[in-house]
Amino acid sequence: MEHSSSVTEFQQLWGGCTLLANYLYNDPKVSQLMNTRMGQYLSSHPALSLAVLLFSVMAALPVGLFLSFALVTIIMSAVGFVFFEAFLLFVGGLSLLCVLSAIALFSVVVSFIAKVLYIAVSNLLKCYYPHLTQDGKLLGKESETEEHD
Repeated sequence: MEHSSSVTEFQQLWGGCTLLANYLYNDPKVSQLMNTRMGQYLSSHPALSLAVLLFSVMAALPVGLFLSFALVTIIMSAVGFVFFEAFLLFVGGLSLLCVLSAIALFSVVVSFIAKVLYIAVSNLLKCYYPHLTQDGKLLGKESETEEHD
């Protein structure tokens, strides 16, 4: 009784596999593949087709892991590149800000020194050479303006 039930189960299993195989052969993509020379060759050599099927199934996981690793590596390098570029732009902008601030400070200091020197020289000239000026104006400049009139 146990032997006959296992035979019946095997027949049911074989019928399910045959039904699945027929379903696959009726698929347009599979039938298109089976009509090629390679598909006909694999159909005539079942041991080789089983080896190709096992290799394809077993290679799917390592290939998928490698492609996932490559994709994650590419994404991380792109993100890292963006962050590195942002960091470089930040450092460059900060450097430019410092240089421009230093130039502005230098300009103010030089302008202040020039103004102080101008006032000091002007006052020294007024003190030591009062005959050169009349009412705070240089005589040489007045005489030039009078000649042009």
